Amino acid sequence: MIGRDDVMPLVLEAVPSFSERWSEIEVDPMFLDEATGTRLHYVDVAWFAPHVVGLQRSGATGELARLFQVIEMLHTDGDDYVKELATIGYLEGIQTACSHTADLRQDEFEPYLGRESRRWWRGLNAFWSGEIPSVQARDED
Repeated sequence: MIGRDDVMPLVLEAVPSFSERWSEIEVDPMFLDEATGTRLHYVDVAWFAPHVVGLQRSGATGELARLFQVIEMLHTDGDDYVKELATIGYLEGIQTACSHTADLRQDEFEPYLGRESRRWWRGLNAFWSGEIPSVQARDED
């Protein structure tokens, strides 16, 4: 089972172009919970998601394909925290970062989605459009 501390090593293996930026973020105490000293993974994602949008814009499809394989693995093999991080962190973060880019549409990421990730991607879209009251996996649009 994938735990929270396993996530970023998997992400960095898939997206080595983020490694330099990660080396700055990783050591910054601002990204740690003061009470527990643990990583604030959702803050990490806030820095990572715009990088993913940049990859799509530059056509770095190899890294994107590997990243979305990792996100699928987080959904299928992660503990409860990791599964939620995959959806509310990574997928929603990518959707949000994409929404701040005039020349890119969310659906450009859909070819990379695995089966489970696609269900949660649809659930996020349904939630934000007001179709459903909470984020939940959706099998069809």
